[in-house]
Amino acid sequence: MLLQNKQIAIIGAGPGGLTLARLLQLKGLNVKVYERDLNKDARVQGSPLDMHEGSGWAALREADLIDVFKKNVRKGADKKVIVNERAEIIFSDHKTNPVESEGSEPARPEIDRGALRKIFLESLQPDTVVWDSHFLSMQAQNDGWLLHFKNGTSAYADLVIAADGANSKIRPYVTPIKGFYSGVTMVEINIDDAEKTAPNIYKLLNGGKIMAFGNGKCLLGGQKGTGGLGFYASFKPDENWAANSGLDYMDKAEVLAWFKKEYAGWSSAWYELFENATMPAIPRPIYCMPLDQTWESLPNLTLLGDAAHVMPPFAGEGANTSMFDALELSECLTSGKYNTLKDAIAFYEKSMCKRASAAAKRSLENGERMHSDDALEKMLAVFGIK
Repeated sequence: MLLQNKQIAIIGAGPGGLTLARLLQLKGLNVKVYERDLNKDARVQGSPLDMHEGSGWAALREADLIDVFKKNVRKGADKKVIVNERAEIIFSDHKTNPVESEGSEPARPEIDRGALRKIFLESLQPDTVVWDSHFLSMQAQNDGWLLHFKNGTSAYADLVIAADGANSKIRPYVTPIKGFYSGVTMVEINIDDAEKTAPNIYKLLNGGKIMAFGNGKCLLGGQKGTGGLGFYASFKPDENWAANSGLDYMDKAEVLAWFKKEYAGWSSAWYELFENATMPAIPRPIYCMPLDQTWESLPNLTLLGDAAHVMPPFAGEGANTSMFDALELSECLTSGKYNTLKDAIAFYEKSMCKRASAAAKRSLENGERMHSDDALEKMLAVFGIK
């Protein structure tokens, strides 16, 4: 095997990085995951994820985690409500989309991000994840890399896989290609104990997710297993809006005033989200890698997930794509089909870039639809709703 007796370092403990660690450990390989978070509880996990049959679901099967995954599926979380800016229900599948029966495999099962992370963490060997390891730099050493972290520690690896997200610090070691601004910025807000703090919106979601369209803007939200809500106000400002808006994202009143102005014409029913949000609100300019990106493969370093192909979230492909990256990369590294690590990595990267390009194209196209003046009609058509 190409990686026999070699040390593998995965940078980043997101869905892609943890999936890869699990798959490689099942093959008996030596893996460490270096994560910048102080510990497993340091990060607030966002809205639920839906697992797609050919990607995230496939990776979970190969990781032998289907049974424990099913125990954590959010029943009914895949149900959706589509409304206009006045919070009037245009479509709901809560009565026509039955909850999956016990033991069945739903088409697109939903799970909280925190629950998914916990499943993978508990599947790994003890001390696989090295917490408080904020990657700073690395240098070539022997046939591998010497990694340096903010806490003053260093570690050697024969193979490094960057799974450190959209702002990857490892990507520049592979390619100088940078992402472009998609034209969309999202402002994330989270509401705790929503049944009490935002009862009207909580009732509207009814345990599922919601999409609201109007005036070239949208609100996207979903219920978390903790009883909270995660929402994104999505609109099309210039690229530097987040830094130049002057908003104090810790100030609830300021953020609410911004929403009232930016989303003029939207119902006051939405205000309870901002009035009861847990600060700070988080602005997220949305970037995408060029659809035709390519680079010369290296024998000891590669990328997966957002580090390789950050894209808009409007096709629900982000986590699923990164988990499938992990599945395909693990197969390339362990199948015995390739003579060298560089050959294995090159095959994976070519396939990965092609898949990611197609997903990114769909995401960009959906993003344009969702922020158009007639977004509601267009999105109803996408879902086949008359």
